[in-house]
Amino acid sequence: MKHVLATERLTLREMAPDDLDFVAAMLDDPQVMRFYPKRYTRDEAQAWIARQVQRYAEYGHGLWLVAERESQTPVGQVGLVMQEVEGATEPEVGYLVHRPFWRRGYASEAARAVREYAFGALGRPKVISLIRPENLPSQGVARSLGMAAQREVDFKGFRHIVFAAWPR
Repeated sequence: MKHVLATERLTLREMAPDDLDFVAAMLDDPQVMRFYPKRYTRDEAQAWIARQVQRYAEYGHGLWLVAERESQTPVGQVGLVMQEVEGATEPEVGYLVHRPFWRRGYASEAARAVREYAFGALGRPKVISLIRPENLPSQGVARSLGMAAQREVDFKGFRHIVFAAWPR
């Protein structure tokens, strides 16, 4: 498990097969997944982790497991994922925090670190977040990162707002 980033309260590291219990519980929670097309089974959660491991190998990044820094208790996943949007491949800052850890600012804190990593270490000229129009909490996180709504697109069968940010 490669450690990637740390913030004041959180650590971000690569996911591993041992994270299955946490990831499966999070991806099966009806409230956590309410803006996704569906909840995920345990087998689908295992494939989700495998997909992140493949992204680490291919791009050097993907969704990382986020844990509380002191206890190392997993709280969610946040990272940088390459997404195909209207024919262009763009780096998306993605975030998903498990329901027991909502309203603590973890998504914003971890996503801010990922945004800075994308601009600083990776030299990306822009990052995006794809957010469903009805997902107001996620839009709030994007705005807290200095992102602004750019346009709406169809992405994986659903309307999404493309939020974007550039280096400051």
